[in-house]
Amino acid sequence: MKPSNPQDVMNRLLQLVAPGTPFREGLENVLRAKTGALIVVGYGPEVAAVVDGGFAIDCEFTPNNLYELAKMDGAIILSGDLERILYANAQLIPDSSIPSSETGIRHRTAERVAKQTGKLVISISQRRGVITLYQGDLRYALKDIGVILTKANQAIQTLEHYMTVLRQDFTNLSASEFEEIVTLAEVASVIQRIERVLRVKAEIQRYIHELGTEGRLIRMQLEELVGGIENEYKLLLNDYAKNVEADKVREVAASLGRLTIEELLDPAVVVRLLGYPHAQAGAEEPVRPRGFRLLSKIPRLPSVIRNNLVQRFGSLPRILAATIEELDEVDGVGEARARAIRDGLRRLQEQVFIDRHI
Repeated sequence: MKPSNPQDVMNRLLQLVAPGTPFREGLENVLRAKTGALIVVGYGPEVAAVVDGGFAIDCEFTPNNLYELAKMDGAIILSGDLERILYANAQLIPDSSIPSSETGIRHRTAERVAKQTGKLVISISQRRGVITLYQGDLRYALKDIGVILTKANQAIQTLEHYMTVLRQDFTNLSASEFEEIVTLAEVASVIQRIERVLRVKAEIQRYIHELGTEGRLIRMQLEELVGGIENEYKLLLNDYAKNVEADKVREVAASLGRLTIEELLDPAVVVRLLGYPHAQAGAEEPVRPRGFRLLSKIPRLPSVIRNNLVQRFGSLPRILAATIEELDEVDGVGEARARAIRDGLRRLQEQVFIDRHI
């Protein structure tokens, strides 16, 4: 079974406890009452193995019910769908040999139960007023909404700057493609910028999940800023990855996404992942794009036609040099579309050269 991406797991947990949900309302009620609580989400044999005593409640979950039951000392166990409160005042006895970095008894128990059972365990501190989530090895302390909004707005400003530079990088790359002077180093530079954009985007998405109903404006700003960036990234990799098979391109994208910041900043590492084994020595060598990315900018040109063009000619320079008759010979093109392709590429080239000097 493929392991879950920690970022995806975190986003799912944050959505579960996001402001505006009944569950978050119940947690906030407990927090304000300063009673503290230990809550396990989900029940099964692995949870039963660490539970001793308590009361079988099996009542409907409501924020008020959670608040009232938290007045008792023991743990509360909820159904996995958060529809029912199954047990209250339960004592949790996890394996004491499981390592824990926590100092408080409640938090240490929560961390060990989460590691032992794999379930979401929530600890609400009675004195510090903090809600902490645990699942497996993940630990996350929920922050005040005002703090999250400030961080989200700062991240949006950073993303705006990155996107301004990235758009110029794409313009410069397009100009180099038309002039047939693209180097692996230039391609690596654009990929590095895209990866930084995607990492800031992932950070903002985490803030959005944590903000819940308060994150609507941030979500709209994010969509406006980076809408379509993943698709253009995919087309860029299709243009320059050594192996253009879909599985191999996805593998390259996944490998780039796993790079540390230090690795990402090394262009030789990026170029090697693209499939060029002698990256360090050949980063400045010219490379030809296949043409997927620029062909995608021609209006009303289906992807199947783009694929046929690349398969027939092999590279963007050869597509640019093709006559109307040669384009017409490609499956699905026809004379009218052949003229539209040639005219579209010419208009795109003119616009790119104008934009490069703005």
